[in-house]
Amino acid sequence: MTVDVAFEERGPMDAPPLILASSLGTTSEMWDAQVEPLSEQFRVIVYDHRGHGRSPVPPGPYTLEELARDVLSLMDRLTIAKASFAGLSLGGMVGMWLGANAGDRVDRLALLCTFAEVRSREMWRDRAARVREAGTASMGDASIDRWFTPAFQAGHPAVVSRYREILAGIPDEGYAGCCEAIETMDLASSLDRIEAPTLVIAGSDDGGATPEVMHSLTGAIPGARYAETKAAHLANVEQPGEVTGLLSEHFAGQ
Repeated sequence: MTVDVAFEERGPMDAPPLILASSLGTTSEMWDAQVEPLSEQFRVIVYDHRGHGRSPVPPGPYTLEELARDVLSLMDRLTIAKASFAGLSLGGMVGMWLGANAGDRVDRLALLCTFAEVRSREMWRDRAARVREAGTASMGDASIDRWFTPAFQAGHPAVVSRYREILAGIPDEGYAGCCEAIETMDLASSLDRIEAPTLVIAGSDDGGATPEVMHSLTGAIPGARYAETKAAHLANVEQPGEVTGLLSEHFAGQ
């Protein structure tokens, strides 16, 4: 069953629609640096995954298909037949599912700092259990170190503090349920079904979705293009101008 996820829109209603999907443990605020410039060209829709931000928090576990069908339901609510889609990490997994399984609804696709197959399902089960027991705030230090390079942390303490607050505010069950969606997903065998023009953006210092992983992802999606920026996992936060430029050019068909 789908849920009515919370969303916000910016830009002309008659412009090409562009949906932005965030990572595990963040909200649509993650895209703040991109929304205004992209809304000059597009009808930008940012939303919160189920269990995150202002969206409903059904009991977990969730599946990746459920998260993706929440997006299709949102498009139906907004009477959008087809949209471009950019997703980072968990958002990128949702984008891959949509591109492979609902290709008629996806115009162009951007995948940031994400992966198509899980190296350790046990790790994600353990993370879900830890969060249900100790809360999302218990993930603060480890998440910050994954999300941002040491140089960015040192130079932008207010930004880092804000993302720690965002993570602590994510409902425990929502975070855990999305961990379980990642634990059970396997997109690798379906990547060759993605027909939407795809841009893959890697963070050079991302310890999870490494450049090697992202190069492999690029090679598995027909016609996909690769770009890399000096960043850890939240590349669009750490390098907002560069990532905005890459997205703008890609979604404009350049």
